[in-house]
Amino acid sequence: MPGLWRQRLPSAWALLLLPFLPLLLPAAPAPHRGSYKPVIVVHGLFDSSYSFRHLLDYINETHPGTVVTVLDLFDGRESLRPLWEQVQGFREAVVPIMEKAPEGVHLICYSQGGLVCRALLSVMDEHNVDSFISLSSPQMGQYGDTDYLKWLFPTSMRSNLYRICYSPWGQEFSICNYWHDPHHDDLYLNASSFLALINGERDHPNATAWRKNFLRVGRLVLIGGPDDGVITPWQSSFFGFYDANETVLEMEEQPGGAGVYLRDSFGLKTLLARGAIVRCPMAGVSHTTWHSNRTLYDACIEPWLS
Repeated sequence: MPGLWRQRLPSAWALLLLPFLPLLLPAAPAPHRGSYKPVIVVHGLFDSSYSFRHLLDYINETHPGTVVTVLDLFDGRESLRPLWEQVQGFREAVVPIMEKAPEGVHLICYSQGGLVCRALLSVMDEHNVDSFISLSSPQMGQYGDTDYLKWLFPTSMRSNLYRICYSPWGQEFSICNYWHDPHHDDLYLNASSFLALINGERDHPNATAWRKNFLRVGRLVLIGGPDDGVITPWQSSFFGFYDANETVLEMEEQPGGAGVYLRDSFGLKTLLARGAIVRCPMAGVSHTTWHSNRTLYDACIEPWLS
């Protein structure tokens, strides 16, 4: 019997300690409380939803269960349609997603799509966007010779493209909607039917309402870099741009008359004062690889998708 008791003693003590086992073991990491906000992805010029398969994989891996919608609108050559037409189409697509997400949504908008999304935030009275992630987008416009331009306008160079883009016919092409020639600023301000309006650089009756709408955004994340190779100047991704001498002036350096930041024409200065602008520059990334670069995703996108 004593031998039998000695054999059973450890088992008996185990039973006595069982209720206290959770207190003796290391605590497990706390799970993410609640579900992640839905993510809406808007593509760029000549793109389609297929281009974002890597980004989709990254989000599913790091934030499992996230509902991600890569909008399949204005693909390929249809992306050359006027941007206001695209804004209307994307608006009709995002409204139902937002209505089903009372806690808010995130926008990841690439290249030309970043301008579409900024216009969406301006014209939508009740949007609920938490993070607007602008991924290598020419937010202050484009002024550079690229393969896209050479294909679209083979007989023109950047120095004379204003003759096309600042005409009623030219404004029917999306890329002309944000063509920003620093040597012809007056023509740009008078002819631009898109960028000059969403920047608040030209007076229009909706300016106050659009600014109020844009400031509903929780956070503006700006991503770009010096090795992009398409966005010109690359600092346009951060609202920097050329002056008349083609010297790049950062957002805060642009003079008051032309500076959308200093005039706070659509809310940039207010967002920065609120601590709601995140700038994430990264070297070594070419334009067509921003959405597939894992290092970039981990550093600049993933932290803002909670």
